Amino acid sequence: MRRTIAILAAATLGVTGLVACSSDDSATTSSGESGAAAANEVDVVTWWSAGSEKKGLEALVKVFNEQNPDIEFVNQAISGGSGDQAKQKLQTDLAAKTPPDTYQAHAGAELSSDIAAGYLEDVSGVYDELGLNEAFPASLVERLTVDGKIYSVPSNVHRANVVWANTKVLEEAGLDPKTPAADIDAWIADMEKIKDAGKQPISVGSTWTQLQLLETILIADLGADDYNKLMDGSLSWDDAKVTKAFEHFDTIMNFTDKGLWSQDWEPAMAGVVKDDSVAYNVMGDWALAAFDEAGKKADTDYVYFPVPGTVGVFDFLADSFTKPVGAKHPAGTDAWLATISSKEGQIAFNTVKGSIPARSDLSDAEIAEFPAYQQSAMKDFGKDTIVSSIAHGAALPLPVTEKMKAALGQYDSGALDIAGLQQAFASAAAA
Repeated sequence: MRRTIAILAAATLGVTGLVACSSDDSATTSSGESGAAAANEVDVVTWWSAGSEKKGLEALVKVFNEQNPDIEFVNQAISGGSGDQAKQKLQTDLAAKTPPDTYQAHAGAELSSDIAAGYLEDVSGVYDELGLNEAFPASLVERLTVDGKIYSVPSNVHRANVVWANTKVLEEAGLDPKTPAADIDAWIADMEKIKDAGKQPISVGSTWTQLQLLETILIADLGADDYNKLMDGSLSWDDAKVTKAFEHFDTIMNFTDKGLWSQDWEPAMAGVVKDDSVAYNVMGDWALAAFDEAGKKADTDYVYFPVPGTVGVFDFLADSFTKPVGAKHPAGTDAWLATISSKEGQIAFNTVKGSIPARSDLSDAEIAEFPAYQQSAMKDFGKDTIVSSIAHGAALPLPVTEKMKAALGQYDSGALDIAGLQQAFASAAAA
């Protein structure tokens, strides 16, 4: 009988070693997998270790167990929002040539250094075998393709430029929850009204959540075209429009509670979700599950809308899974990739997590299984201008993103003012 094993690693990175798969390690194949233990397990590294993300993983694992009754799922989830801790541990393991069988990564530029280092197998054959080139939108496949090869399989698509707003707090400040501000300047004016009413205008957590907030302000102030130029280097980080966005960010950060700057996203937005003490939080659509868990109802307890100034733009990120070179159980990896890309896996996972399936071939009946927010997000993904998230690895390589988060830490501590933060971002992008 199969077993599902959970190995939860603390943020200190004290990760438990892999469970031995078989005492018979003779007859090792060229793939690194012993003949006696072929595909009898798959060890999977994610950062889905708590809250709604953990529940989403559990729903996905349930489908995996049903589809693969003879393969043992070994959960090596590493705690830490946006995967900061997981990525640090993974880099050590990949460099030491002791990779897991598969690991979660944000699709896009985040994987560029792992690809360049030769850590990942080309999974184009998986796409061909499973018909994923037809199941996924062409625009998504294009974003996943590097020099004609594909190195990860997405389990979902998320939108980062979403404001979640507490209706009670807005109404107490005399604001109509159904009529959000049109641009960042008008949004700041609304925040002033909320502050005058005695409530916290907006909350933000640790540096990755601050980077997400900043990128959405950049999209709003620059527009999608210039934002994309900023990402590809054809617009300077010293541009006056970029300076304006950083100044807007500085103003908005002054409306936040500094005591939450060390917190992950869920505790940081508790004032919006549970306490009726904060008006706004900018968070990806995984936040939907937090409202559901708290028993809150859309349009009654909360509203959601694109960050002011970004209507018609979809700030894209996707969770994806890889096939590392030297994985001990490559057949187990293939089974996991098949599950996470299947209709059954994507529907089970995304209905819980708040994201939308990467697949575009769902029937009307299958789409109807999703809550209203996700149905609207599916429509927007099909018609909006798509841009890539900085904070979630889609837009820039991981070393660049990490330098930007480090600079935000200096800003939080007072070591950098807003002009210094902008210069630090320029230096990170140029490195």
